[in-house]
Amino acid sequence: MKKSAMQDQEYAALADFRATLRQFLAFSEGEAKEVGLTPQQHQALLAIRAANPGEATIGFVANRLILQPHSASGLVRRLEELEMLERVPCEDDQRKTLLQLTAKAEALLESLSTVHLEELRRLKPLLIDLITRFG
Repeated sequence: MKKSAMQDQEYAALADFRATLRQFLAFSEGEAKEVGLTPQQHQALLAIRAANPGEATIGFVANRLILQPHSASGLVRRLEELEMLERVPCEDDQRKTLLQLTAKAEALLESLSTVHLEELRRLKPLLIDLITRFG
């Protein structure tokens, strides 16, 4: 049997790192559900809010969430129905439609983001320790 180039501690570090990421994702999914959003809707709102001016389009959301454009379009439509965003014609390019969060979405996202940042600050020492284990 061929000896692996990977060391036991490298497997352990990878396993611990992935477990910690999954714990954070589970936390995030639970927080989104508590406010009536799916995790994907939360992620889309965050991507739109973080986008540079003139960048938030359906194609941008598809790219950031690793979705097919038709799936991103359906996600955007559902967010519109929830009154979380609106489509705005681009002033510079009439062929382009930009996505803009509503005040309702801004308030909800700020609340969610505050909780997420607190959780990341709590996890920061553990994540730093895990990353330094990779050498």
